[in-house]
Amino acid sequence: MAIYFSDLHTEVGLKSLEQYLSGKTYISGDQLTRDDIKVYAAVSEKPGNGFPNASRWYECVSSQLAARFPGKPAGVKIAGQAAKSEPTPVEAKKDALEGDDDDLDLFGDETEEEKKASEEREAAAKASTKKKESGKSSVLMDVKPWDDETDMKKLEEAVRSIEMPGLLWGASKLVPVGYGIKKLQIMLTIVDDLVSVDNLIEDHLTAEPANEYIQSCDIVAFNKI
Repeated sequence: MAIYFSDLHTEVGLKSLEQYLSGKTYISGDQLTRDDIKVYAAVSEKPGNGFPNASRWYECVSSQLAARFPGKPAGVKIAGQAAKSEPTPVEAKKDALEGDDDDLDLFGDETEEEKKASEEREAAAKASTKKKESGKSSVLMDVKPWDDETDMKKLEEAVRSIEMPGLLWGASKLVPVGYGIKKLQIMLTIVDDLVSVDNLIEDHLTAEPANEYIQSCDIVAFNKI
């Protein structure tokens, strides 16, 4: 599996290559592979001073190709045909990728180790660009009834009946308030990017139909997990 970057003719593409090559000599880390050849062919010219990692890598690949294929600095001889006289860098790099696998064999068949390393690099690249999981919070809430005649069992059922992505109800208990009135104290866990506690209270807990039993709600504790 080869390594691919976004359009390497653009600054964005070069930045992604520059970041990937940080601490590496080649795409694979320590030796020239097919991945280097393919990426090298996609770069129209040596990256400027603003891309020191990519510039160093470009020079290393150029030197390696020149040593492997004397007389054709950036390419190889294809299907027994003579190389063009003084090919341009773009032409030479294009030559390095043209032809079928029988005519062009820079490194022989890819070994199992190379395949595994390539897969690991691709997985690492995906992991680095994958959006980080949103944070979570633990909330302790007081849910108060209208009066001492409110059915607290139905009140709790009304609370737990509220479902939405990123909301998980936890343990609960009834706490005496006074004058025979009890409040429901309940734990909940939320995914911060998905659930707003204020909206949960205003749009669900103290709105119809739950407000038949619920008079008000208070946040007792709010902690990031």
